[in-house]
Amino acid sequence: MKKLLLTFVLLFALATVTAQEVAKDSTKLWTRKGNISLLFNQSSYSKEWLGGGTSNIAGNFGLNYDFNYKKDDVVWDNKFILAYGLSKIKGDALTAKTDDRIELNSLWGKKASGNWYYSAYFNFKSQMDTGLDKNGVRISHFFSPAYFQMGPGMLWKKNDNLSINFAPAAAKAIFVDSHFTNLGSSFGVLQGDSSRFEFGASISAYYKFNLMTNVSIENRLNLYSNYLDAPQNVDVDYQMNVVMKINKYLSANVALQAIYDDNAVQAIQLKELFGIGVNYGF
Repeated sequence: MKKLLLTFVLLFALATVTAQEVAKDSTKLWTRKGNISLLFNQSSYSKEWLGGGTSNIAGNFGLNYDFNYKKDDVVWDNKFILAYGLSKIKGDALTAKTDDRIELNSLWGKKASGNWYYSAYFNFKSQMDTGLDKNGVRISHFFSPAYFQMGPGMLWKKNDNLSINFAPAAAKAIFVDSHFTNLGSSFGVLQGDSSRFEFGASISAYYKFNLMTNVSIENRLNLYSNYLDAPQNVDVDYQMNVVMKINKYLSANVALQAIYDDNAVQAIQLKELFGIGVNYGF
């Protein structure tokens, strides 16, 4: 438990210091804003408790940081997401990972007409820590898998909270350590390979709004169709982040992610996180 608490305290302190240093270097051309959250959940039962239950503690750290550039007819929007979570159940030898994500989105645009821009985008997604299945077998680790997407297109941007990017010629690459594909495919990479290349079309949408006072909802959607293999099977990645502020530093957060990628698994992958804790905006 002490190790778990120390890990999240150090992550929170490091992110706070980094945010403050970056803010000192800000210019009028750049708009920077971000949010750091540190959420804890804990259940404890005495041995006399007759209703049943197992004591446990869980913590989740999240960093959501935007740094956007705008000058004349050029815009360049960047979003960095870092998330990590651990859970410890009393009596279990292992600490379970509840969240683990590194993501960078970069979108450059040059005005064409009205709200339309010629654009180019880049997306990177991976993880930091080892992932285990229900039997304790390692199925993933740092940079395995790692996803890259990039390509030119057209961007429709109404404002910083609403935009859609169309990329009809987008490349996608998936990397995974070869020892995960020794016995079969892994994350869409075929048996015996360590990477998979795709070429197709991408649509990315972003929409953020305030549902009511102190309640904001951020939505991100990415659709990808691979021209080279079953283009009718569209990959879907939808993410929603809800922040409900209690006061300046306390909030309740809900994070939902739904993924469909038939090359990895022919089912919808769902992840939902909810917690109450420290929330710091900068």
